[in-house]
Amino acid sequence: MAYSAFDLTGKVALITGGNGGIGLGMAEAVTAAGAAVCIWGTNAEKNAIALEKLNATGAKAAARVCNVADEAEVERCFGETLAAFGRVDACFANAGILSVPTAFLDTTAANWERVLSVNLDGAFYTLRAAARHMVERARNNDPGGRLVGTASIAAISGAARNEPYAATKGGLIAMMNALAVELAPFGITANALLPGWVETEMTAPFFASSKFSGVVKPRIPAGRWGMPADFGAIAVYLMSDASAYHTGDTLRIDGGYCLF
Repeated sequence: MAYSAFDLTGKVALITGGNGGIGLGMAEAVTAAGAAVCIWGTNAEKNAIALEKLNATGAKAAARVCNVADEAEVERCFGETLAAFGRVDACFANAGILSVPTAFLDTTAANWERVLSVNLDGAFYTLRAAARHMVERARNNDPGGRLVGTASIAAISGAARNEPYAATKGGLIAMMNALAVELAPFGITANALLPGWVETEMTAPFFASSKFSGVVKPRIPAGRWGMPADFGAIAVYLMSDASAYHTGDTLRIDGGYCLF
């Protein structure tokens, strides 16, 4: 018999950047565990392909085109998500972009602001909308909620030539810790995920370099790149009743990279 605390039937997840990579890996897992899901992404075609994949399994799923860097767009899409599903039990602030690898001395304000607008401002807008909804529910005798931010090992591993990206991910960890403390009285948990090197569309240019792969891959004790599916189980756990007392954590999923 399955462990009932992992049953997500009746719960609804919102996953930004859910149309590919880690976000889609999480979406596939939580729907397999019984949840409904709304994925947000900026690419309508990718949204449609991801939605078709989720619907093919019988999952209740929807998609919205949303640029999380736009506060008004986030508010509109969150309202549409609530209208479609009635509630949001878990919000995965997963959308993110890479900075252009550049020496710090040559990093432009435009590059800095572009990365922060999506990775940090976008996470703030999304998490705030979800937290407002969850707190309102708690005040109406329906406590609980899960906030999850996808950070990165770049926040802790000294990501040279990627200061904008690293700064956003470090900031996201700090924000999740603060949310964990502030929102605990409402039964809301907040945790950060720190992926290592994962095979996604975003990281494909790095992995295409034999020089990069030859240096980095041997440093991963697990002996392989991460895959989006590697984030499914942790998404189910963090969304489930089993994680009700687990908050303010940073969970590394990196095949042991940071230890070696």
